[in-house]
Amino acid sequence: MKRRHFLAASSAAVAFPFLPSCSKSGGGSGSKTLTVFTWADYLSDDAAASFEEKHGCKLVIDTFDSNEAMIAKLEAGATGYDVLVPSSYAVRQLQEKDLLQPLDRSLIPNTVNIDQDYLSRALDPEMTVSVPYMMAPTVLAYLKSKVGTPEPSWHLIERADLKGRITLLDDMREVLGAALKTLGHSFNSIDEAEVQAAADLAIEWKKNIAKFENEQWKTGIASGEFFLVHGYAGELILAQDENEDIEVVVPHEGAAFSCDDLCIPKTAKEVALAHAFINHLSDAAVAAENMEWIGYRAPNTAAYANLSEDFRGSPILFPPAELFAKCEPIAYLGDKLPIYTEAWDRVKNAS
Repeated sequence: MKRRHFLAASSAAVAFPFLPSCSKSGGGSGSKTLTVFTWADYLSDDAAASFEEKHGCKLVIDTFDSNEAMIAKLEAGATGYDVLVPSSYAVRQLQEKDLLQPLDRSLIPNTVNIDQDYLSRALDPEMTVSVPYMMAPTVLAYLKSKVGTPEPSWHLIERADLKGRITLLDDMREVLGAALKTLGHSFNSIDEAEVQAAADLAIEWKKNIAKFENEQWKTGIASGEFFLVHGYAGELILAQDENEDIEVVVPHEGAAFSCDDLCIPKTAKEVALAHAFINHLSDAAVAAENMEWIGYRAPNTAAYANLSEDFRGSPILFPPAELFAKCEPIAYLGDKLPIYTEAWDRVKNAS
């Protein structure tokens, strides 16, 4: 799955130029470098600079644009990375492939700040190999002038008056997961009958939409070409800020509320410094500043009090407890994946 971020991705490695020497006392050859493999534009300047200053090191960022590309690069033998920032389901894949090392929680005391409500549904609730970093939901957005003020529900996709003016993500897990939630099931159900029923519903949706796609919904909702789109919160919150006619909602049935995590590959050279970096990003003040810069929510309870009223009041990033309880991270399916691929093939091939 592609990155759900509203800023353009870059594949180049970048060294943060905040400190001319980035060296330990005395500088010179003793200076350490921490290399982070992550999504583009996913760390604030201040968070990076304060880490470099505190630890007398240089921070180097290399980026990927999908979990699959990141995993493929590591499996091909790429080394030199000290910290990875994959999505939770990809952490499970990396763990299954024996590409991660266990975390030493004694070196990450700030994990006490992590939101326990989120951890109760996280894929690594004990933080054995990963610590939650940033999360945001998949949402619906619509033009109030065309759709009105309906109840926020996946059933909006079925409205006949919106036929041909709707887009859904071209993403197997997101679409089938939304259909599963509509039918009252888990977003990650591995019950074959439930998944096939979700495919049936998705086929009905397909008859009413313009297309499945992953790019044009961002500009289409802003231009008025589409009246209702299925997309990622970061991009759509930004679009809403620029167009008062756009309403962004988390459907009341629940949705994906996916998280990206911090973990350490087995081949890391700067293991102690990697733990220090994870601890730094889990600090309440750092997490709060980093959240507002990125535009996503860090599941860090201690940081919430440091957020601006506007950010903390976002009903999308901080939905009511009853609604948040219905949202789920996208789980790793393992050997159950064919249940989904077969169902999705049926959806995509339906006329």
